[in-house]
Amino acid sequence: MASLKALKIRISSVKSTQKITKAMKMVAAAKLRRAQAAAEAARPYSERMAGVMASLAAKVAVGPQSPKLLAGTGKEQTHLLVICTSDRGLAGAFNTNIVRAARRKAEELTGQGKNVYFYLVGRKGRAVIQRLYPKQIIHQHDTSEIKHVAFTDAQAVANDLVDRYQTDGIDVVHLLYARFQSALVQEPVVQQIIPVPPIDGAAAAGGGAAVDYEPDEEEILAELLPRNVAVQIYRALLENAASEQGSRMTAMDNATRNAGDMINRLTIEFNRTRQAAITKELIEIISGAEAL
Repeated sequence: MASLKALKIRISSVKSTQKITKAMKMVAAAKLRRAQAAAEAARPYSERMAGVMASLAAKVAVGPQSPKLLAGTGKEQTHLLVICTSDRGLAGAFNTNIVRAARRKAEELTGQGKNVYFYLVGRKGRAVIQRLYPKQIIHQHDTSEIKHVAFTDAQAVANDLVDRYQTDGIDVVHLLYARFQSALVQEPVVQQIIPVPPIDGAAAAGGGAAVDYEPDEEEILAELLPRNVAVQIYRALLENAASEQGSRMTAMDNATRNAGDMINRLTIEFNRTRQAAITKELIEIISGAEAL
């Protein structure tokens, strides 16, 4: 049985931890409102952009002159997984779920005989991927200096990905992130961003109409296609920011409640130990008096 002093020190330590977790929960809740609003505001634009690109992809005729970002390379042998995670921990299973989804996708592609490489955005996914696929990581993008996600941050990642796609022999690029649903639910998402995947029924939605480009098809696609990649990455970073804060708020709330339960158990143990010590002292006093 632990001594009274040890129990008192432990109770004090758990109370200090509880204060920290409660404060972290409140900070995460405050950040969540802003992050959730930004993620929800970005969804309609990114979804509409993806829809327009999918419609174009359904109409384009694949040929030597076709834009690679739209029509692809004509092969699906080499895949690049862009894994977006956070730079901080204490966010429950947020990062773990994204990395687990990436591992499942990598195992699926490898089982089909495909070549798989990884592009890491954020710090928390690195340890597992480096341990499992040390020779397949082509880049680790540092986001530790980003306090609030901006479109320029996504554009920097998109420009690098587009350059690598056009020069490094990559055929397909997949984006992995956590879609925010609520503070309790963040859904891992695997989205193909290069080449643009034609959505089922996209051609039918366009009514089979011809597409007129103004002023020039090549000029418009040269602007739209890289921008679509940046928009999808921007949305992923915003969704991740909201998911991270929601997961952290839930994790810290659970930690605060667990700390409270532990404090109650330790307090009961402390009181019982103190009562036992008092009872023992009384018995010794009474026994000494009777001996006299």
